[in-house]
Amino acid sequence: MAEGFFDFTPGQVLTAAQVDDYLMRQAVMRFADASARTTALSGVLVEGMMSYLKDTNTVEVYDGSAWVGVGGAGPANFTDTATGTYSSGGKSYKYIQYNSSGTLTVDTAGVADVLVIGGGAGGGYKGGGGGGAGGWFSIDNIPLPVGTFTVTIGAGGAGAGSAVPGGTGNPTYIGVLGVYGYALGGGGGGSSNIGQAGNAGASGGGGSKDGGAGGSGLVIMGKDGGTSQGGIAFGAGGGGGASQVGASGLGSEVAGDGGDGLASSLTGSSVFYAGGGGGSANVGTPGLGGDGGGGDGVTSGAGNAGTSNTGGGGGGGEFSTNGSGGNGGSGVVIVRVEV
Repeated sequence: MAEGFFDFTPGQVLTAAQVDDYLMRQAVMRFADASARTTALSGVLVEGMMSYLKDTNTVEVYDGSAWVGVGGAGPANFTDTATGTYSSGGKSYKYIQYNSSGTLTVDTAGVADVLVIGGGAGGGYKGGGGGGAGGWFSIDNIPLPVGTFTVTIGAGGAGAGSAVPGGTGNPTYIGVLGVYGYALGGGGGGSSNIGQAGNAGASGGGGSKDGGAGGSGLVIMGKDGGTSQGGIAFGAGGGGGASQVGASGLGSEVAGDGGDGLASSLTGSSVFYAGGGGGSANVGTPGLGGDGGGGDGVTSGAGNAGTSNTGGGGGGGEFSTNGSGGNGGSGVVIVRVEV
């Protein structure tokens, strides 16, 4: 392709080569999609050609070996085995889901969509509140450089087995200090019927039965835990979730539900993560775990565990049987790139 600027003179007769070089090959050509472009330009591709794709509304330039986006970085690529692939909105994606710690290897710098969920907290003991959900961190088009990065999946906190709050969930992160994504763990549910408060965390733990206050959540990652309102015979509060505060425990042993989490579609399907655990009740109505893996509270025995790899909080254990709190669910990382 000819380079630079050609100044046509009035009345000049253009040759076919001049039209091709200075007009056609240096224009922004419009195509229905990448496949149509490949067919039309087969055998005539040269560095510097530009095109507009109607299906994705993107302008791309040919760099001599591949078409790349104009005005910003193109998609990153990872060499690790993809968990799955799918198409949506005229685009194709692959993603990798980390259910346990590992590494992410990027061989082409560019942008990716990332979801990071911290470990859920344990539920409280003996009339315990629900555990708070692990933190929610989601970002689209985060730049990833070439390199290999650690992926650390936070374990869920242990359910309380004595009159201390449930264990705090562990953080989940990508890269040193979580530079490419970081989510804190949830706060543990309060224990015993002495009105113990839930702990603070990414989402706060629910207060124990008979007056325990809910723990505070971190605004950018989760919500507060529910409070056990009142004195004797009040149910425990539910743990906070990513999108909703834990419900308060009420009289007549009605425990609070865990707060709901949020849904992500990075895997091609809508999946909820980071739901709070339900509070316990003595003889009334236990709290349900929030959408996103929260464990249910109980009226008898140990609270239910949060679901693994959702960051769900554990449910509160029951009072009369000295029930332990349920363990929190572990976190998860999902990285998606366009292909």
